[in-house]
Amino acid sequence: MAECYIRVAEDENEEPMEIPSEDDGTVLLSTVAAQFPGACGLRYRNPASQCMRGVRLVEGVLHAPDADWGSMVYVVNYPKGNATLHPAVDNKRKMDEMDAASAVKIKRGIQKTSDLIVLGLPWKTSEQDLKDYFSTFGEVIMVQVKRDAKTGNSKGFGFVRFTDYETQSKVMSQRHMIDGRWCDCKLPNSKAGPDEPMRSRKVFVGRCTEDLSADDLRQFFMQYGEVTDVFIPKPFRAFAFVTFADEQVAQSLCGEDLIIKGTSVHISNAEPKHSNIHHLFSNFPGRSPSLAAMFERAQYQYPSSHV
Repeated sequence: MAECYIRVAEDENEEPMEIPSEDDGTVLLSTVAAQFPGACGLRYRNPASQCMRGVRLVEGVLHAPDADWGSMVYVVNYPKGNATLHPAVDNKRKMDEMDAASAVKIKRGIQKTSDLIVLGLPWKTSEQDLKDYFSTFGEVIMVQVKRDAKTGNSKGFGFVRFTDYETQSKVMSQRHMIDGRWCDCKLPNSKAGPDEPMRSRKVFVGRCTEDLSADDLRQFFMQYGEVTDVFIPKPFRAFAFVTFADEQVAQSLCGEDLIIKGTSVHISNAEPKHSNIHHLFSNFPGRSPSLAAMFERAQYQYPSSHV
């Protein structure tokens, strides 16, 4: 079989590189690793199911799906977990720790926007009115006016989402005159109560190892934004909590798998079991704010995905 080239990239959204196949149409893992140090395999998105599929690897040889590589882009697999790594992989992980933070932050600033709640809408405002108004700030992905299911009348609020994060920030920083009435735009959870900002600024860091200290976590997460608190339970329970000064930074990290000192950790929302901790302690004689704070911190639990 004549030599052909397959398209390989580290990420689906990155520009691929062409890698040569062998005479029999297979591709050596060593050929892939020569261009992507530390690679342990390839995967691709199945056009029919849109799910990722792994490429069969036998004794260092990668075999084409259905005997034909086609024109698809194949994505590089790297080892995960805390196993002993090849020096090239270890170097890549260390590089990830140094520069991935800024890359993720840039990606989030461009791509990850949130649904904003628009409060105080006039009853007559339609979704088209809402879209026409907010389109003056930037590209609008979605608008919705919440209506009563029975009457179809507006409930006086709605939602809007923008393509660009900077546009979202600009819209949230000011009030808006819509159809002759002042309206406010904010993140939906910002109206939940006085303790909500603290909850939204705190993230749960799962899959921690005992060699990760509070200082290690603080130094790593400072790459994303100002860190106000780091808490590791004692005795050690394989998780920690990190609190940021900016809730946007905290929320942007949720759902991510990050590498800290070679350890893959998972970031998710930190939600307390009780929203009225201080109120409960206020009923005790000689109540102590520090005691309430200790209890509040202790009550943070594993997110449901980690139980």
